[in-house]
Amino acid sequence: MPGSIPRALEATMKLKDVDLGAELKDKKEYKRRLGKAQLQLLLVQRFMYQHRREALILFEGWDAAGKGGSIRRLIEHLDPRGYVVHPIAAPTADEKDVHYLQRFWKRMPGPGRLCIFDRTWYGRVLVERVEGFATKPEWKRAYDEINAFEELLTSSGTPVLKFFLHISPEEQLKRFLERERNLFKNWKITPEDYRNRDKWKEYEKATNDMIDKTSTKHAPWTIVAANKKWSARVQVCETAVKQLSKELGCGVKLPKGWRELSD
Repeated sequence: MPGSIPRALEATMKLKDVDLGAELKDKKEYKRRLGKAQLQLLLVQRFMYQHRREALILFEGWDAAGKGGSIRRLIEHLDPRGYVVHPIAAPTADEKDVHYLQRFWKRMPGPGRLCIFDRTWYGRVLVERVEGFATKPEWKRAYDEINAFEELLTSSGTPVLKFFLHISPEEQLKRFLERERNLFKNWKITPEDYRNRDKWKEYEKATNDMIDKTSTKHAPWTIVAANKKWSARVQVCETAVKQLSKELGCGVKLPKGWRELSD
């Protein structure tokens, strides 16, 4: 049990400071860097299994920012027996009657497993704040509760990686319209997506506050410039390799001829 509530980092980036124009040179660079990172993640997963270590990767971001696509690339070459992806929806009636973190405790990974959350407990200070599902005292108190919760995990040896995928309002609208025209993706668009979009400023303020108050030394946020899908996926995978290998103390050097192994 930590002795005190962890403090947020002194300086954190605001969404307006993110360069959304960042992109890779071409598809060749995308495939090379992504393929390398994916194989390195496989080495990390093997280390976790052998040493009975667990880890968490959290995803938040705007609607249509590419969370699902980034997660798919993250796990593409992993052994499915060693990870689980939790897509988080609104709490059930029973979950609303208990502490908001309780439903996440039940989803914590066992030894040797990687646990990925598509949406997280940060809903308390994002959607629940903006939509009025949590009172002001409740969501303001949640920052300290979440920091303490994450430090419980990291202090016991469980790395917690946090990604926020950021896109512009213009890019979001473009993706909404593309989804509506796509027979295989139009199920993803609902009236709620447009209602949330109408509250962009409120969600932007809530997100900046979240990053400012919960980007701690033990569990910092990574803001991903996601206007360009290729560069976003590469950043997520490369950052996951860097942070997990550091926190777990495992090597990620690939064997000679790894490019042939990735084909």
